[in-house]
Amino acid sequence: MSVKIKDSFGFYAILTDPIRGYDYVANVLAELEVPFVQLREKKKSEFEVLRIAENLSRIFENTNTKFIINDYVNIVADAGTDGVHLGQDDMDFYEARDILGPNKIIGLSTHNPTQTEAANNLAPDYIGIGPVYKTPTKDIPDPVLGIETMAKMVKFSKQPAVCIGGISEEKLSDVILGGAKNFCMVRPICQADDPRREIKKILEIYNSVKS
Repeated sequence: MSVKIKDSFGFYAILTDPIRGYDYVANVLAELEVPFVQLREKKKSEFEVLRIAENLSRIFENTNTKFIINDYVNIVADAGTDGVHLGQDDMDFYEARDILGPNKIIGLSTHNPTQTEAANNLAPDYIGIGPVYKTPTKDIPDPVLGIETMAKMVKFSKQPAVCIGGISEEKLSDVILGGAKNFCMVRPICQADDPRREIKKILEIYNSVKS
């Protein structure tokens, strides 16, 4: 049994050390009803990530936003988040499911069609597809997919798919028109002096293109 997630939900935000602070950006995302928010912190200790996650969980509680933790399966239970996102080199999917049970969300990154096919057999609640474009957010980035391969992977996936990697406001229309139903952004939110303005602009672009 997996958690039911709509095939097309739109914006999936990732928070990594936002310059305006976690609380401020999280409150804006919750207020604007962004469907998914992930906390991704690779350079902080697990204890520090837990403290941040506990605080953000209180912000997202009783909202329409699903709050996801990157990598740390145990923090999901400790901080009361909605689920975890796993990379290809993180905890085994079935082990994570055994720990979290059927009612928590598990997302899984895929970086090529072979990994997407494997994910179809695992049946996570959603998959990530990327990087669509070159991105500086990973120390050792995976090969860039481009729009054409991204679109093939989206069609091939049996799970809701979120496209990620180097997607800016300028490139968002191309990504949606190219076949993405859902998309992820990191830097446009976390590096924004006015994240409320940027998030509203992102949502406006998405809503205008998808319709």
